[in-house]
Amino acid sequence: MQPGEALDVAAQVAVTLAGFAGIVVVFRPESVHRWAEIDRFRLRLLLANSAVPLVWALFGILLLTVDPVPANIWRWCSGCALIVVIPLIIFNASGARRFFQSDPQIISKFTYYPIALLGTAATLLQLINIVWWNRFAPFFFIIFVYLVAGIAQFLRMLLLPPQGADST
Repeated sequence: MQPGEALDVAAQVAVTLAGFAGIVVVFRPESVHRWAEIDRFRLRLLLANSAVPLVWALFGILLLTVDPVPANIWRWCSGCALIVVIPLIIFNASGARRFFQSDPQIISKFTYYPIALLGTAATLLQLINIVWWNRFAPFFFIIFVYLVAGIAQFLRMLLLPPQGADST
């Protein structure tokens, strides 16, 4: 599969995932503003994990349309990803830390740690891609990781009851 085709598919998946966020909101019994703080945090994660890969995929597609294609295209894409991901990680980690401190059981370690590990690996690959490689695969890997995290977040929000809701 060519990079342009892979980015096109990733953009379509990201848009679909963002649409699923709307489904989650519609099927919850109360307004978003009345949700528990953890549920609003999860919704923000879902939206970020769909919007950010969409922007990255569109940026890659934009650079592929330049004629001739820049020689350092994947370095630029990885640089763009790194510029976006560092503040995002800091913001999300501080939010997750706040929930861990208040109630350690509120965040599933089964999903948090594997996704955090994949995210860390994807972020380090961006740095390596900028400095040495200039390859498409590391850039696409970070898009993949964020989409998988978004899918996991969507499934959690869809299948688990809202925080504070009765399980009966």
